[in-house]
Amino acid sequence: MTDRAAIETSLKALGAAPDDGFDIAEAALLLAALDRPETDLGPYRRHLSDIAAALNRIDAGVEVAPRAMALAAVLGVEFGYRGDTETYDDPQNADLIRVIDRRMGLPVSLGILYIYAARAQSWPAAGLDFPGHFLISVEGEDGTLVLDPFRGGRIAAPPDMAELLQRLGSGDQTLQPEHLRPMSGREVLLRLQNNIKARAWRASDAERTAEILRRILLFAPNHALSWRELGVVEGSLGHMRQAIAATERYLMLSGSEAASLEAESFLRHIRNQLN
Repeated sequence: MTDRAAIETSLKALGAAPDDGFDIAEAALLLAALDRPETDLGPYRRHLSDIAAALNRIDAGVEVAPRAMALAAVLGVEFGYRGDTETYDDPQNADLIRVIDRRMGLPVSLGILYIYAARAQSWPAAGLDFPGHFLISVEGEDGTLVLDPFRGGRIAAPPDMAELLQRLGSGDQTLQPEHLRPMSGREVLLRLQNNIKARAWRASDAERTAEILRRILLFAPNHALSWRELGVVEGSLGHMRQAIAATERYLMLSGSEAASLEAESFLRHIRNQLN
């Protein structure tokens, strides 16, 4: 059993840590446990250790291709992780506890497992800021490969990524260097939680949206946009003092003059409702 207050304390500690100064899979487990604090995380932590141990038994060497193949063999074949193509929008797909239970999830939740497994072998690995479909990179002494965790860890060559952009209709649909920008662990967790937040907002569930934003701000306390969004959602719920506090925090963090003017206008509006 996990205590909710202890979970929040651990997530706040992540908020004070360097961007990659934490175990990304443990952080995702803690976030999932906030929805079910009675869950014993011990079996899930042991499962992560089993993944790392299975990968460690493969002599993948120092070159990137054998490392990529080993990740796909362990996560995609031995442990059976796959993308949920049938019920993609199911909230369970963004909850690492349920992803482990069901052995399937979203690209980002599966990607967290791949990143964890690679880093457990001291292989450089990172999430990539690819639009609409999370990918990861893994490195060896001879270079870097991009993998698609949603498709069993299959290598995504440039033509594959270009085709994916076309299918997703992302931006100008031309592969750009920024699509392969490595993300920090904190940014990967933000992407995971933003999946949950977006689904709650589309369902017009403002209470759930506010809850997810509060969780984001535990591990990313300086994420200005989340403070701005929290102010708006708290205002929509009639929580005016919380809306003011969140918007004031956004104004402290924002570097955008235009956004600050908009936030100040919103702040005047909600203050007037208190008077």
